[in-house]
Amino acid sequence: MFNKILIANRGEIAVRIIRAARELGVGTVAIYSTADRDALHVHLADEAICVGPARSTESYLNMNNILSAAVATGAQAIHPGFGFLSENSKFARLCEEMNIKFIGPSAKVMDMMGDKINARAEMIKAGVPVTPGSEGEVHTTDEAVKIAEEIGYPIMLKASAGGGGKGIRKVNNVEELVPAFEAAQAEAQAAFGNGAMFIERMIFPARHIEVQILGDNQGNVIHLGERDCSLQRNNQKVLEESPSVAIGHTLRQEITAAAVKAAQHVSYENAGTIEFLLDESSGKFYFMEMNTRVQVEHPVTEFVSGVDIVKEQIRVANGNELSVKQEDVTFSGHAIECRINAENPKFNFAPSPGKITNLFLPSGGVGLRVDSAMYSGYSIPPYYDSMIAKVIVHGENRFEALMKMQRALLEFDVEGVITNVDFQLELISDPHVVAGDYDTSFLGNVFLPEYQKED
Repeated sequence: MFNKILIANRGEIAVRIIRAARELGVGTVAIYSTADRDALHVHLADEAICVGPARSTESYLNMNNILSAAVATGAQAIHPGFGFLSENSKFARLCEEMNIKFIGPSAKVMDMMGDKINARAEMIKAGVPVTPGSEGEVHTTDEAVKIAEEIGYPIMLKASAGGGGKGIRKVNNVEELVPAFEAAQAEAQAAFGNGAMFIERMIFPARHIEVQILGDNQGNVIHLGERDCSLQRNNQKVLEESPSVAIGHTLRQEITAAAVKAAQHVSYENAGTIEFLLDESSGKFYFMEMNTRVQVEHPVTEFVSGVDIVKEQIRVANGNELSVKQEDVTFSGHAIECRINAENPKFNFAPSPGKITNLFLPSGGVGLRVDSAMYSGYSIPPYYDSMIAKVIVHGENRFEALMKMQRALLEFDVEGVITNVDFQLELISDPHVVAGDYDTSFLGNVFLPEYQKED
């Protein structure tokens, strides 16, 4: 096993990785920006090293500084977490060149699956269903108009190199297409340095279903079931649960088998997620994309499967076989995760950085977990993502999980900054959500208009 790994991230995921490594007996190195000098992950790691100023481009995205920190501290591997450099194939390749193990898939696989156009082509080869769409990159509005006419409206415009909801637009007709294409392309160029787009027919409304997979370097690939991530705002997930109430036994077998087939086709190693859109009216599902990293919502899968995904990542990167085979994986109960952000839902979800003057995190009872890097007296910097905690619950059934989440959110108390805790409490208590009657249109078209009226 590795003696020491460096965590190229911050916040709750850095804390999560440090804890997993410590339980494996592996030493840890935290990196931090000048704005994160007092962050929890800095205090918890065995060693910590500053890699630059507050701006992400000069610190958490600074490949040279991060690699230098790994060399200086003798770290044998780097865990990128999610976001930042986690899906950057150049960084993974540099790690390989410097004989530092990147805890994730190979740079080759990241290139193959990180680019949505390449991923789409590979899934067609693998026999995984994909939505009708463009066969290559789309660079001009004239091309976009022609392709949209061929596949039919409504369509989705997506950045080829995209992620995190950037460079995505829904288009209902030709009048909307040109301005939407230009805006999405500009956003993609600014976010990823790549303005290439692709187009696919929009499956809407739909369920956003993703399947957690794990692979090792001995060719073993398994799935850990599915998550329902349909509750989204502006293509950003708000709440996730596992299993999905929209999927029966037969469809579950089909969609998880397709995910395993997809991962096997590209000889995938480490943790990854295959994302699908499910058309509930027809029962058909379509490949959307692959995330070549650990997901924010991985704890719900850990609760229902009993498998520690982060520990498996470290073991696999070390060259070990997966600790479980598919036949060993059993699923129990129901899990739900709510993302807690320092933001003001009543003011268009504006970020709310500042000093936490008092903090009480919910606890007590079986099946409750809070992943956070917050503590009383900590100042949330304005430079990074607004997520400050994840509340995850597990119950014997969905009703018990819902009640446990309501109880946990009622106990969650943070002073000094505005959070979305009350928003999440209303969402988890909404009759449609309680009934499992929602899709990707629900939050934006049904819940938010009513929620915003209340003020």
